[in-house]
Amino acid sequence: MAPGVAPIKPIYGFIDLHEIPRDKGGIILFYNNKDELLFAGKARKLRQRVKKHFEDTVSPIKNHRDEVKQISVIIVEDPMEREIYETYIVNTQRAKYNVDKVFFD
Repeated sequence: MAPGVAPIKPIYGFIDLHEIPRDKGGIILFYNNKDELLFAGKARKLRQRVKKHFEDTVSPIKNHRDEVKQISVIIVEDPMEREIYETYIVNTQRAKYNVDKVFFD
């Protein structure tokens, strides 16, 4: 590390969480170490929602947080588009822990 550069402190084991925009809406994708989609969700403010998933007692991934090895976000500002994309992703990628908006069995 270069002198005078402060180290980036990991949050929930992720050092790049600070790169997720605070003021943008979109879709959050949680993956395991096999690149399987664990959960997809939408948010008006992405970074806050990601943190909530790791802190909340009602998060759908609360019992599976240790499985999360990668987090991806897709910026989608329009609320209706977020709703559509989330449903599409949940069903085409068969998100493991999504129970709402599931049309596959």
